[in-house]
This record gives sequence, structure tokens and C-alpha cells, in this order.
Amino acid sequence: MGMSVIISTATEQDTEQILKLQYLGFQSEAELYGDWSIEPLTQSLESLRRELADRHVLVARLGDEVVGTVRGRVDEDGVGRISRLVVHPRMQRHGLGGRLLRAVEERLLAEQPVRAFRLFTGHRSLGNLRLYARQGYQQTEVRQAGPGLSFVVLEKPVHQALATAV
Repeated sequence: MGMSVIISTATEQDTEQILKLQYLGFQSEAELYGDWSIEPLTQSLESLRRELADRHVLVARLGDEVVGTVRGRVDEDGVGRISRLVVHPRMQRHGLGGRLLRAVEERLLAEQPVRAFRLFTGHRSLGNLRLYARQGYQQTEVRQAGPGLSFVVLEKPVHQALATAV
């Protein structure tokens, strides 16, 4: 490729690229579950701009192109909530998802005390489940979200995140 991918904080100028990448990346999820109305595919630009203001949004850049993104925030219980991890299809299987996940964990830890990290994915999203397991996340529950869809909730204690960050 000749260029390295750099992870940084998203800016207002990134919102359109993030939304396009999100749309591209979550199409496979929509197809997997037969539901094209999932929130990542219907989110508005204005909604994403609001998220930039109230949570950490990181992007992975290859030159000027946003090729990955992830969001995170710490809730009132000290849980780092991670969401919308997406990597451009041509950049998948090169470790970028894991790098983004570690970067958002580090960013949340630097912000305030965190006792654990939590995220979720669909029960049929086997690639996601493998990635999260490799990163130290363990299944804590399965929530029925509708006919044919269950969300698998995964969590990682902070001490484990600190150990993998080294």
C-alpha cells in the first residue's frame, strides 16, 4: 500500500466519510439479518454530528480516506460503551479492527475511571464475535431483539484491557 493507517479523533470534516463508510460496512450485517432498516444504515448526518459532541469518535485514515471508525463513551456506572466499529471491506483482516478497539479503550481509560468495557453484536455476526473474543471480550448475555435477531453482549474487565494494551 505504501501508506500507513493512522488512528485519530474524528472531526466535523470527517462526518460525511464516516457515514458513507458506516453505510458500506453495515450492509453485510443488514443482509445477514434481512433487515435494511438497522440504525447504522438510517442514521442522519445531524445525528452523527451530535455524537461527535457527546462521545469519543475515532477514525482510521489511509491518507485522506477514512477506512475505519469506532465510537465510545463512559456511562454513569463506569462502563465503557463501545459501538459502531466498522472497517472498510478492502481493509478487513489486517488487524485494523483490533487496533481501533484498543485505541477507543485507551481513550476511554484516559478520560475517567472505567471498570469494564461493553459492546454488542448480532448473534450471526461470527467475524465480529471472533474479533471480540481475540481482544479479550467474553459473552455476558444474549438479548432477544426481534424475530430472528438476538444481540450478544460482550464485556471485558479493565484489568484485562490494561494487560492487552502493553
